[in-house]
Amino acid sequence: LNLILMHHIKISLPEIKAKISAALVKYQSELEQLGDPLTDAAGQAANTTLSIITEFCNDFRGSLEGQSTDLSTYELYGGARINFVFHEIFCNGIKSIDPLEHVKDTDIRTILYNSSGSSPSLFVDTNAFKVIVKQQIKRLEDPSLKCVSMIYDELVRIINQLLGKSSFRRFPQLRDQFNMVVITFLKNAMIPTNRLVQDLVAMEQCYINTAHPDFINGQRAFAIVNDRMHPPKPSQPGAPTTGRPSVTMTANERSLDDEMNLNKDGGFFGSFWQNKKKKSTTMEPPPQVLKASGTLSEREQQETEVIKLLIQSYFNIVKRTAIDMVPKSIMLKLVNFAMDGLQRELLKELYNPEALADLLKESESTVARRSECKKMIDALKKADTIVSSV
Repeated sequence: LNLILMHHIKISLPEIKAKISAALVKYQSELEQLGDPLTDAAGQAANTTLSIITEFCNDFRGSLEGQSTDLSTYELYGGARINFVFHEIFCNGIKSIDPLEHVKDTDIRTILYNSSGSSPSLFVDTNAFKVIVKQQIKRLEDPSLKCVSMIYDELVRIINQLLGKSSFRRFPQLRDQFNMVVITFLKNAMIPTNRLVQDLVAMEQCYINTAHPDFINGQRAFAIVNDRMHPPKPSQPGAPTTGRPSVTMTANERSLDDEMNLNKDGGFFGSFWQNKKKKSTTMEPPPQVLKASGTLSEREQQETEVIKLLIQSYFNIVKRTAIDMVPKSIMLKLVNFAMDGLQRELLKELYNPEALADLLKESESTVARRSECKKMIDALKKADTIVSSV
């Protein structure tokens, strides 16, 4: 029986020794992460604080630049999420804005008449185009500011993940101060960032550059609309070509009586005359609110389509500018500003010798866990000695 027991012990000893060695390595590693308890030695608290600040800022910069030591294979992290916000959420959101949304043909026609004043215009007034396109450009401000807010949320997300490391679990008061200083710093950086983004939209509003090389000019817009409304008819064989347009009636041939008997239903003020008798001798004043109504004439339809085409062309230019410039503005005023100035801000607010003693006060769980690890290491070393002597 003794021989069997000894044989079994000899077989089991290597496995027991391996388990003891693995447990010993585990507890020694955990004790190393917990660190030694801080003493009252001069400079130790300052060096610890400086080390934590430097490591935090390096990790923050590495997360944004894709140089983190623990890159995840499970989900996007850090700068990759910011890249997703810029090129997927914001870009697609701007592209989806319809330049003619909430713009009706009657609105365009009303602006055309208001911009011409008391005299009917001979050509399409560019003021109508400018008024409407400025209103549409203003719609880009809200999604641009929302993009700033989303990037701020992503930076806060990175900060919260970094504050979950063991060094901050060890010093909870230091973690709280870190969080307060960093959040305040980012909120202050949001103010100039929002202002710059708003200025970008205001810049596009204040000056409508109709000489932009990508902008369709009025002559080309007229030609496109004319082709849509009057597609060219195929010429019939045998038809005489005189090279001169046929005119059925000139202005001089039209009598005054014919002009007075024109149908009033098709013009801008058609609806005002619809319910009036043809031979009424009394003239009534216009209503208090006079709106554009009635069926659009051919000229009004053409002018409206030209304005819509110009709005679409210019608004697409502004959208491309916003997609390019808004992310650059956010990177300059918020992201890069945080990477370059965060360490300086933390040193200014936290590197105070008088307050370091309170900031570096260890949590009770850290002290208890360190004591437990030391006891386990001592017990495992004794066990390893006993097993080795067998």
